[in-house]
Amino acid sequence: MPQQQPVSSISLQGISKHWDTATALAETSLDIPAGSFTVLLGPSGCGKSTTLRLIAGLESPSSGRIVIDGQDVTALPPAQRRIAMVFQNYALFPHLSVADNIGFGLQVRRTPRAELQRRVQEVAELVGLQALLQRKPGQLSGGQQQRVALARALVSQARVCLMDEPLSNLDAQLRQEMRRELRELQQRLALTVVYVTHDQAEAMSMADQVVLLNKGRIEQVASPRELYARPATAFAARFIGTPPMNLAALDGPAIRGSGQAVGAPPGAAWLGLRPEGVTVGAADDPARVQATVRSIEYLGADAVLRCAVGTETLTVRTTGAFDAAVGSTVTLGWPPASSHWFGADERRLPT
Repeated sequence: MPQQQPVSSISLQGISKHWDTATALAETSLDIPAGSFTVLLGPSGCGKSTTLRLIAGLESPSSGRIVIDGQDVTALPPAQRRIAMVFQNYALFPHLSVADNIGFGLQVRRTPRAELQRRVQEVAELVGLQALLQRKPGQLSGGQQQRVALARALVSQARVCLMDEPLSNLDAQLRQEMRRELRELQQRLALTVVYVTHDQAEAMSMADQVVLLNKGRIEQVASPRELYARPATAFAARFIGTPPMNLAALDGPAIRGSGQAVGAPPGAAWLGLRPEGVTVGAADDPARVQATVRSIEYLGADAVLRCAVGTETLTVRTTGAFDAAVGSTVTLGWPPASSHWFGADERRLPT
């Protein structure tokens, strides 16, 4: 196994990035713990790749400081930050063997040949490439090419590994396998990983800490469990979850257009409900509303209902055995603990 280097903490202190009148990243502060797997998550254009490039030194911030292991690296070039990067495009040299691709950076830095060969062999064994070292990239599968790109990053023994959507070119099954392998490798080596994705499944399954971004600003920083259970904003509630959380507009204590009170606290403008937290036909739940079934999506073990309540629509995940005609009236119920309340500013109300 490669010799482990001290893990690193990263601190972004008031970082921003502007191009003329366009703001890619508003003033942002963020602490990334040493040895953590931190995922930057959000839709296209939210600022996650810009944040990664600022940490890497590929972009210069318009304001603020970047600190790695207590050292201000804001003005340092990428080569002096002791970081490694894995890109969406693996950027392998097609004419070089796997071994030469992995060791290319060491060769450029004139690492002694014996040490270069030793480190390449150790890393290849770590990621399961030892039998493929003499092949060319064109002779490898997508997953094997991804492992070569990862090995090339690891062989540098960098303190920080930055990954920009490295699995997006793989098929769904291989992405799932590689998520597991990446997470196990990160934990085994105690690497500090910063990982960019727009895929919430990747974020929720891999991260210690999720940084959810929207329009160049941080919406919430939390563990996957907390982000799902207690979204801080309506955006976080909508973005996380499949299907996403219901957000029903309120008129006073009632769902808009229905006249049916749902126990809303003072100041509530939106009721949030996870689809799996709503029960069909529940007569005993304290919160109940009458709804009209608008559509049913049968998924085998599950069924997803879309039901109208006044002017709002509630999505409900129930069992695949559920059977009702579109247009029929059903009772929807949920316990108080399933209710999430948001104010007019779309921020979570304290409970």
